[in-house]
Amino acid sequence: MADKPVTTGVIAAGHEVTAGAAESILREGGNAYDAVFAAAAAACVCEPVLCSLGGGGFLMAHPAGGQPRLYDFFVQTPSLRRPADELEFGPIVADFGTAQQEFHIGRGAIAVPGMVRGVFDVHRELGSMPLSEVFVPAIEAARGGVVINALHAYIFSVVEAIYMAGAKTRTLYGSSREAGRLVGEGETLRQPEFADTLETLALEGADLFYRGEIAQSIVGDLRDGGQLTAQDLENYRLEIRRPLEIGYRDRRLLTNPPPSTGGLLIGFALRLLEPLELNNVAFGSADHLRTLAEAMRLTNEARIDAHVDDKPLDPNDVQLLDPKLIEKYRQIIAGRAASRRGTTHISVIDGNGNIAALSLSNGEGSGYVAPGTGIVLNNMLGEEDLNPGGFHRWPLSHRMTSMMAPSILESADGTAVAIGSGGSNRIRTAILQVLLNLIDFDMDIEAAVDAPRIHYENGLLSMEDGIDLERAGSVLKQFPQHQVWEGCNLFFGGTHAAVSARGDFHGAGDPRRGGVCIKVGA
Repeated sequence: MADKPVTTGVIAAGHEVTAGAAESILREGGNAYDAVFAAAAAACVCEPVLCSLGGGGFLMAHPAGGQPRLYDFFVQTPSLRRPADELEFGPIVADFGTAQQEFHIGRGAIAVPGMVRGVFDVHRELGSMPLSEVFVPAIEAARGGVVINALHAYIFSVVEAIYMAGAKTRTLYGSSREAGRLVGEGETLRQPEFADTLETLALEGADLFYRGEIAQSIVGDLRDGGQLTAQDLENYRLEIRRPLEIGYRDRRLLTNPPPSTGGLLIGFALRLLEPLELNNVAFGSADHLRTLAEAMRLTNEARIDAHVDDKPLDPNDVQLLDPKLIEKYRQIIAGRAASRRGTTHISVIDGNGNIAALSLSNGEGSGYVAPGTGIVLNNMLGEEDLNPGGFHRWPLSHRMTSMMAPSILESADGTAVAIGSGGSNRIRTAILQVLLNLIDFDMDIEAAVDAPRIHYENGLLSMEDGIDLERAGSVLKQFPQHQVWEGCNLFFGGTHAAVSARGDFHGAGDPRRGGVCIKVGA
């Protein structure tokens, strides 16, 4: 590897190994896109429930001197729909400790993965180093092993029933010290098979996964109980979209456009809130919390009003941002008296002005491992939230929707924030609150990410520890169905953000999800 000058920059991610992979690439002279894909590969090793080459994701990119664009490599529905009685598709319960949730797994739950195609195609356009070098940190971590921390031990415990259901996932992730359990805190997880797969992919390219030996193995296995065909894999394509652009005060937010819904819902909430002068109330006050909770409630109502979840959205379908619809809900606020899905996010900004916000998901995992690869494939066809019309009724060969909303916030002075979050339906409210904290409450990025959050959904107002309940008393009366969570909780998302401001770099990894921020160079 030729010596290159260190690329300065900042990384925010959900694990020290993930962030460290990006750091090492910047130190080798790579750019933000080399770094973000190095981090993504490493996340497959150290955040394996949240991220897999068998899943998909979205990259919001603003290359230096270029135009911003959204790269969609999320999962896609198959081209054929087999009868339900021919599928390996069944419910399994994930145990969150305080609650349980039913998911569906098996070969019949697997949608067409987009992650490999996305990494290779986007990197070919934006990267500066060979992928054989970009993947080195992940390969070393997979072979050398990663010590399981408390957060990921907990995540493994939640999905234990899923990963213990199959012989291969039991072998890959089983505990060496406690029979019948998945790896626990303090144990070392090694994945030599996955390391070999990364090396081979770097040499042979994405066609190995979509047309070659890996594709043939997947298709052969999925003839029994699955739905994917060779054509589904061969025909998968990266989609490039113009970002959804939302003005808020003097800032510009670039976010994930339709057919995904997360960015659209964030945009609706911002447009709803902008004239209400949230910047003139105190953070944590009853007025602040009431306005925020009402905005969340009305965003949910408008989501139903505009039939956002009833059908796949066209990329140009932004009816939810119609000024008349927004004004209707804005008046409701002004007139009032004073899924826990596997997702991770990585933000990288480099000193040359390249910006990357990458959100990734594998669902909970299907329990199926592509033979000889160490890659767990997704269960997106078994995700109730992603199948609003019911299971086995999805449109054929259609890019699935997502709440993931990797975004870039830009200011007139050149300050840029790369931001995104994990957290299923809490993704949009987590990102929204961090943005409001930055803009309306003039917080720095660490304070904006760390500040206590709320979330409203299905009649329940959830509030994070740290909110002054005495000040919020009138809000609790208005929302009698409420729950106060103890401590800093991953329920409220994991918003990892990187900031470039007039030549300086800052960032914040969300402590709710093991967040890490690393600054490289000046």
